[in-house]
Amino acid sequence: MRANFDIDIRPVLPAVTTPTLVLHKSGDTMVSVEQGQYAAERIPNARFVELPGRAHYIVEDDVDGLVDHVLQFLTGAAPGDEPDRVLATVLFTDIVDSTRRAVSLGDQQWRRVLDDHDRLVRDVVATNRGQLVKTTGDGALATFDGPARAVRAANGDRHRRPALGLEARAGVHTGEVELRNDDIGGVGVHIGARVAALAAPSQVLVSRTVVDLVVGSRLEFGDAGCHQLKGVPGEWPLFSVIAV
Repeated sequence: MRANFDIDIRPVLPAVTTPTLVLHKSGDTMVSVEQGQYAAERIPNARFVELPGRAHYIVEDDVDGLVDHVLQFLTGAAPGDEPDRVLATVLFTDIVDSTRRAVSLGDQQWRRVLDDHDRLVRDVVATNRGQLVKTTGDGALATFDGPARAVRAANGDRHRRPALGLEARAGVHTGEVELRNDDIGGVGVHIGARVAALAAPSQVLVSRTVVDLVVGSRLEFGDAGCHQLKGVPGEWPLFSVIAV
């Protein structure tokens, strides 16, 4: 304790450049709250939070409240915050037998094919007022504000790929997705991926949700049976796009 009292770190506080959170109990019986404020004022851009309680050690008083402040400081989100979720239609596409094609063409030529593929996907998605989330090397993920547009985009993509010497499968599902900066996540995205994985070459499969939402459109579907989607509970009736 005597050695602690002899330590003086005040001269180095302005040199701290890492993001800093200073937590101090308002009734700390060992170190006054003014000392915590002093440190926070001299560390560049430090954040000071005064917590209720009298204990000096963090394992006493309201530990959960203290941890909540630390989590919010580290992640930028308050614990328990609901993720930003929206209703969207997701479209997954996948190039059939991409590994074999890559091996037969070689890296350089395959890269040119993928560049042409990405341009085609961007064009088809934009034409149907969708949002391209990302390309995946041998496929793509896009979102649409309406399922009919997603189905038409999938169908257009399917018919235009043969010009590149490619064959594709696609899956469409409508559900809630979580917005993650420039990406999306959540169960709805996983379902869309599982639907696409079950499609045959040159086939567009959709979930029952999509079929129900586009009633009244000129889209036609055929029964593709009930399936178990990996990691998703229950049996899922799927449908194949027949006419657009």
